[in-house]
Amino acid sequence: MYIDSFKVFCDLVETGSFSKAAVVNGVTQSAVSQQIRAIEDKFQVRLVERGQRNFALTAEGSAFLSASREILDVYNNLGHRLHELRNVVAGELRLASIYSIGLHELPPYLKAFREKFPDVELHVEYRRSQQVYAQVMDGEVDLGLVAYPAKRIGLQIEIFSEDRMVLICHPNHAFARRPRVRIGELNGEKFIAFEPDQPTRKVIDRYLRDHAVEIEHAMEFDNIETVKRAVEIEGGVSIVPGNTVRQEVESGVLCAVKIEGPEMSRPLGVITKRNRARSPALKEFTAALKDGFGVK
Repeated sequence: MYIDSFKVFCDLVETGSFSKAAVVNGVTQSAVSQQIRAIEDKFQVRLVERGQRNFALTAEGSAFLSASREILDVYNNLGHRLHELRNVVAGELRLASIYSIGLHELPPYLKAFREKFPDVELHVEYRRSQQVYAQVMDGEVDLGLVAYPAKRIGLQIEIFSEDRMVLICHPNHAFARRPRVRIGELNGEKFIAFEPDQPTRKVIDRYLRDHAVEIEHAMEFDNIETVKRAVEIEGGVSIVPGNTVRQEVESGVLCAVKIEGPEMSRPLGVITKRNRARSPALKEFTAALKDGFGVK
């Protein structure tokens, strides 16, 4: 039995279609059926209940799927393990990051890492938070970067930075001339917010609620870039991570004002899959994030 058979089976389950699994693997539909049948014959079990329109996994099929994924994970990371034996920082390193970290925190780290380890081929994908967790868990990427990292079974979390939250407003706003504002002064303000399902929004809402502050939610967006543009154009206020508005503050299109009282910050974390081989490249990149790598 070849490693391709395990991949074909996993793709069949993921796509739910013999024809789609054939396309993914560049073979015929008949070849997919033959490979599945060969596995069943070898182990004398039925993996799939075939119907006219769809199919379902048997109990044996579910067990075989779990084992196939483990085998593919070991196979796909064999290069990492061989490099680790030689302690060679080389090969491929795949990252998935939420947009705000990828756009504002990550670039200097990537530049410094590539200069120090030119033999590592870095691939970066930008995703929403839930997609990052899923890609790390499924082994599609080696590590993920998220804000307010949440504990999940099978994942390991390491905090590498804390980004203090600040109030932002248009330069013509009354708050712009202040070195700091009390959180209570936001009562009744026109507020440009993140969408309710965003981790940053939940933390801000709790902070405002704890301080009995009622604001007017004028607009809601799912990303920091749109929030900033809305504050710049509409003249409302918002609370955002300080590092995400450095460029706008330096250019004078927005003002960042400190908030008096208990500090509100956004933890940034690296998530990796537990019990998975950690290549020298992954170890070095994680260490670089945590110690600053000359960036902080």
